[in-house]
Parts: sequence; structure tokens; C-alpha cells
Amino acid sequence: QVDLVESGGGSVQAGGSMRLSCAASGNVDSRDIMGWFRQAPGKKREGVAAIGRDGDTYRESLKGRFLISRDNAKNTLYLQLNSLKTEDSGMYYCAQGAIWTGTPPYWGQGTQVTVSS
Repeated sequence: QVDLVESGGGSVQAGGSMRLSCAASGNVDSRDIMGWFRQAPGKKREGVAAIGRDGDTYRESLKGRFLISRDNAKNTLYLQLNSLKTEDSGMYYCAQGAIWTGTPPYWGQGTQVTVSS
């Protein structure tokens, strides 16, 4: 069992930055793939970024603006969001497991990101 708790969401103006955090506890293994999803109202959930032993990967449209990282000593996952756009608004979820294929077994409760123009 892995528990994930996100934090760091809030409101920001377009062009601004924000850093999301995800604290993991329980049966955490630094070798596990972890990542972020997001979901905007009325839209499908989509993968944002993932990090694992082979490095980090991103949704193609977000490359260069978002950066995923992790601090294994703190069991914490991060997502740096830069040059935010209004379309980046939504609920952001941390997850452990395969991000790009299938559904990860562990999820956080989400943190809201709102970008205003």
C-alpha cells in the first residue's frame, strides 16, 4: 500500500509558475515509476509527466514548460510548472505506477491548479 498526498496547488496568473509536491508513504520504493496526471472539467484525464529509473518523460505538448523531479530521501515527487497557460488549469494528481500505459494502482487526492488570464 502506498499513500500519496499532493500539495502546492492554487491560483496563478498566466505566465506564472507553480511547484506541486507529492509526499509518498507506505511501501515506497525509489525504483518505482511515479508521475502526474491532470484533468480539466469536462475533459479526459491525461498523463503529464513520469519519472523512473530510465529518466523522465513528458506529454509532448508540455515539454520545456513542466519539469518532474523526485527526492528519494524525502519520498517526495515534484512537478514544476512554468509559463502557465489558462488551459493548464485543472486537478493534478500524483500516481505511482505506469503513467503512459494502463492505470496506476495508487493515486493521490489531487490538488487544484487554476490559471487566470
